[in-house]
Parts: sequence; structure tokens; C-alpha cells
Amino acid sequence: MATILSPSIGILSLIMIIIPRTIASMIPRYQNFTEKQILDDLTAPPKYDQYVLPTEATMTVNVSVLMLSMSSPDESSLKYEIEFLLFQDWIDHRLRYDDDGHHRYLNALRHREHLWRPDTYFILHGEFKTHNEAGPINMAFKVYPNGTVLYITRQKMIITCEGDLNIFPFDNPRCFFAVESMSYEAYQLEFRWKPEHEIPIFNSNSFRSLNAYLSKNAAGRCRIHHSWRSEFSCLSVYLIFTRDKLFYLTTVFVPGMVLVTSSFISFWLDVNAVPARVMIGVTTMLNFCTTTNSFRSSLPVVSNLTAMNLWDGVCMFFIYASMIEFIVVNYLHRKIHQNPLRTTDSAERPGETFRAALGTQISSNGRKVDPTSQEVLAPGEFEVRAPLVSGEDPSSGIPLGSARHGLHHRASAGGIGRCRSPGSSTLPTDERIRAAASVFAWLRRPHLWDTAEFSSYARLARSIDHISKFVFPLLFGVFSLSFFIYFAWFSPSKLDNWAHLEYHPYDIV
Repeated sequence: MATILSPSIGILSLIMIIIPRTIASMIPRYQNFTEKQILDDLTAPPKYDQYVLPTEATMTVNVSVLMLSMSSPDESSLKYEIEFLLFQDWIDHRLRYDDDGHHRYLNALRHREHLWRPDTYFILHGEFKTHNEAGPINMAFKVYPNGTVLYITRQKMIITCEGDLNIFPFDNPRCFFAVESMSYEAYQLEFRWKPEHEIPIFNSNSFRSLNAYLSKNAAGRCRIHHSWRSEFSCLSVYLIFTRDKLFYLTTVFVPGMVLVTSSFISFWLDVNAVPARVMIGVTTMLNFCTTTNSFRSSLPVVSNLTAMNLWDGVCMFFIYASMIEFIVVNYLHRKIHQNPLRTTDSAERPGETFRAALGTQISSNGRKVDPTSQEVLAPGEFEVRAPLVSGEDPSSGIPLGSARHGLHHRASAGGIGRCRSPGSSTLPTDERIRAAASVFAWLRRPHLWDTAEFSSYARLARSIDHISKFVFPLLFGVFSLSFFIYFAWFSPSKLDNWAHLEYHPYDIV
């Protein structure tokens, strides 16, 4: 039995030695050859045809992306300029070589026109720029000894992203582009992300970003609605950006809150401070309009800016409402002096208050009698005494020590009558001045008018101001809180869920 097995073992050993040598003999050996000499020999026309696929089976091309920079013209723009390196590698058995490890790889940049390359193009909404200049900055072409080819190109594109302007500036712009073969169908050439089960999009160490804030990205195979040619292999990239919320908070929302709350300061001012309250209302209105117009000049001219329109409209409403509140309060306050409300008794006896204030009485025979002096006055006459002021004797009606003789003023029913004193028929100049001053002082006495006649309007005007001090800030605070909860938190979360359901990584067409 041992004799029979020994020849079999010897034959197997011989086969294992011969086959590797035979395979190795099929790989060209280049001893002491330069890169150019090796590549010239490998790409010689009879031996190599760049228009033929490297294999008759399905050709697999691995793809990955290295981000270099992202930028946007301004904070509110939906256009993003992206610069990246596109890595593609495949295996071309026709390019295998053996130079005893003299070259780790061959730099085939100058031979790229003689080598097969995948006809890759981009599907995107925007503008695509390719750096056609061959150079180490824009392109790299490496051939490894086992036939692996690494093709690196520097790409630049301007993508028009999709944003939900209804919740601007709390939306997250979404950008989509795809990589697809131009002429090879899926059974001939297949694109795959590398590594397949990880995110194949990386940021370089020198990555720069200007007004572009990439929150997350997703990569996978194109779905049916991503490409209109389902028979071609396609890879898709989904970039989700976010906006600088602090920028909009400091330039839009905080100034709006300051202006609206500044208009509420007028509620704490007296109703008689007309110039101050008018200045506050008009100034806040003009400043808010100026701030809003300057910011909207940089926004896209569209009609569906729901969040911004709502914010501006409500802020304008509160500022305008505070001005209307002042107009109403001021009108009620002026109405007190122009057309005072009278009580029922006063309305029935319009002269009763005035007569009581004058201190006159009407006798049974129709003559007016002074209750203090009991002097009988002629019909159609009444006596007016000087007002009670500080230092005045209530029984005399004349300031103590102010005059030597009692001064009485008489007026007829048709107007102001003559003034007479016990000593003379004509008053001296100083006495006439004193008499006029006494009359005007009497007219200014507030207790001559019953407070019940105008207290209703006064209380209403001041009550409106008092209620507005609390109602206006409370309503604006509730609106602001509801606004930010809905537009800054609730609506973006719904969009993120929609994006997750709409786009599944590695979803095959």
C-alpha cells in the first residue's frame, strides 16, 4: 500500500511545483526596466486595446469620495459649490507585471489615453466642472503589480439643492447627485461603493467649509426615481446641510423681539405723554420695516416663505396694535375734557353745581341772597367771592391780610357786571388785577366739577393701559414660544423622517 501511494505523492508534488511556475511565466517579467518602458510594453497595441473591457464577465469598479471643500455664496442660498476627489479602482489583468518589487506601482498618468477607463458621468441639478489638465493636482493614475488600477480625479460641481422654504431658515437643504456609466449597461459594468458597508465619503485633513454646514450624508445605489436609465449601474450621494441658526437668531429674530417689546414701553408711560408714546410707536415701526427689508433683499424672491412671513406679519401686528392702543386711550382721555359724562342729577339741574359753588341762594321772591352776609342782591345779579386758598378766612372769602376793604364782584345774568368796593366806585389797577386773578383761580378749582362726571372715561382709559401692560407681552411670548417649537423643532424632525424613508442606503434599483 505504501508502495502504491508513494508515486501518487510524487506526482502531486511535481504538479504543485510546475503550475505556479507556469502561471508566473505568463506574467511579464521586467528586470531593470523603467516605468515608461514597462508601461510602453504593457500598452502596446497588439497586446492591449483600451476600447475593450478588461474582462468578459461583469466589470466591477469601486468608487469612493474624499471631500476637499464646500462653500455657499451666502447663508440663504440653495447653491453649494463642492470640490472633491473621486477615487475609482478596478482590476485589469492585462496590466499585471513583475519587476521583483522594484516599483511599488507605476505612474501611468502620461499613458492614461492608452488605458481603459470607465466612462463615468454625473447626474445632478447644477453645473459640473472637470479639471481636464493632467497634473498631480488634478489627476492620478496608478497601476499596481497585481493589475489593480487606481484612477483619481479632482472634480468640482455647483449643486442646486432642495430646501423647504416653508420653514426657512429652519430647513435643511438636501443635495443629490449620482455617478453612472455612460455607455456600459449593468451586466457589463457595475459601480460599487468602497467600502461597501460603510459611508464611503470622507473629509480630507485640509477640509474647508464656507457658509456650508454639512450635517450628514448618505451613499447608496440609485433608486428608480434617481435615474431614468434603470439598465445602467448607478451610485447616488445624498448630502444634507443645515443653516447657521445663530446667524438668523442674531440678525432676524432677536432684533424683531427687541423692537416689538420696545413698542410695549409706551404702556408704562402716562397717557398725557403724547410725544413720547408717538415717537416710540413710529420709531419701532420704521426700524422694523428697515430691518426686514434689508434682510429680505438677500432672500430668494418666492412666495412660500411661510415661517418668515408669519414672523414678520405678527411682529408688525403687535407694533401696530400698540400704536392703535395709544390712539384709543388718548381719545378717551381727551373725551373727558371735551364732552364729560354727567350724572343724572346734574343733567336734570345743570346749574345746581355751579350755584352751590358760588354760595348763592334763591329766595322765595326770586331774589338771590348771599348765605354768609345775608345781603339781598338785585334780580339778575349774583355775588362771586374770591376762592379759598391757603391762609384764607372761610367766613370772609377774602385772603387774610391781603386787602383792607372787602372786595365783592358782581355779575349780571347777561355777563360780567361791575365790581364795587365800599370806598370807591372805580377799582384801582391793583385791585382789578387781584379781582381777575381771584376769578381765574376760582375757575381752576377742581372740586367745582363733580368727579363722578368724568370718572367712567378716566377709569376706562387707564384700565386699557394697565391691561395692555400684561396682555401684549404675554401674547407675544406665547406666539414666540409656539413659533420656535413648531418651525425650529417639530417641522425639521418631520423632514428628517421623510428623508430617511425616501432614501435608503444601498437600495438596489
